[in-house]
Amino acid sequence: MDYVLIWAGLMAFAVFAYVVLDGFDLGIGLLFPFIKQPDDKSNAMNSIAPFWDGNETWLVLGGGGLYATFPLAFAIIMPALYAPLIVMLLALIFRGVAFEFRWRAETKAGIKRWDLGFTLGSFFAAFSQGVALGALVQGIQVTERTYVGGWWDWLTPFSLVTGFAVVIGYALLGATWLIYKTEGLLQRFCQHTAWKLTWALGVMIATVSIWMLFKQDPYMKRWFDYPNYLYLLPVPVLVAVLGTYLLRALNKGYELAPFLSVIALFALSYFGLCISFYPNIVPPNISIWQAASPDSSLKFLLVGASILIPVIIAYTAYSYWVFRGKVNSEDQYH
Repeated sequence: MDYVLIWAGLMAFAVFAYVVLDGFDLGIGLLFPFIKQPDDKSNAMNSIAPFWDGNETWLVLGGGGLYATFPLAFAIIMPALYAPLIVMLLALIFRGVAFEFRWRAETKAGIKRWDLGFTLGSFFAAFSQGVALGALVQGIQVTERTYVGGWWDWLTPFSLVTGFAVVIGYALLGATWLIYKTEGLLQRFCQHTAWKLTWALGVMIATVSIWMLFKQDPYMKRWFDYPNYLYLLPVPVLVAVLGTYLLRALNKGYELAPFLSVIALFALSYFGLCISFYPNIVPPNISIWQAASPDSSLKFLLVGASILIPVIIAYTAYSYWVFRGKVNSEDQYH
């Protein structure tokens, strides 16, 4: 049994779960300035109130799991991406504080200040995640298993574009979540906004996908060498099909289908990214087997994960089931 491959799959799942689950509530923060009515703002927040802090469990699991199971990757990635990751963590903290304090503000001016904090925290958390992803995709300078790059290697035109791509993707997730959870004026606003964001995300997916092929030779070979392109052709085709279906679902006024379609788009994009990386965990030349802990450690950790991960999944599913259905202005977080 290849424990390294199992743990690589579990870490990939944890990262994807975080991106989807925390992505839509970050997206609501990004949309917040454009929601005009106070009741609609309250409804938007109420739609994520039972879930937002639990969603970040997957971030803790992914970070802690990376440290325990792929310590070499952790030791290389952290110094290479200190700046965007620190900004992300500070933004998540500030966003959480704004979320809680908004409900205790006693004046309209106070509410507006915390609303701004909620939006800025959401933006910088989403943008820094995208920048970190772009910096990882373009490659990290490693010599003798040690990061040898500079403080600002993460800051490039490509990483800035991936930062904005993630912002747009999260905003689309947030808009489609609100289509599913709300009614009336707010739902119509989100349908209109989601239409625009779908086109914007399509442009970003195409731009980043083509650009990244020229960042590392293995990426180009993986996608265009024979017979690879025969197996991988369905990925971009399915992205185009899903994007078309998403636009149709928005036109038809479907409520749940747009949200599920965006998740599927994220899944396909993430799958394409994993294909490009494999077998490396730190591009261009640190593989999952080179970065992994000994098999004895991975086996021991797998015992705990086999208990912990199903519990987290069950709790998450139960919370979404309990708080299913539409939200309204009478619902209150506190």
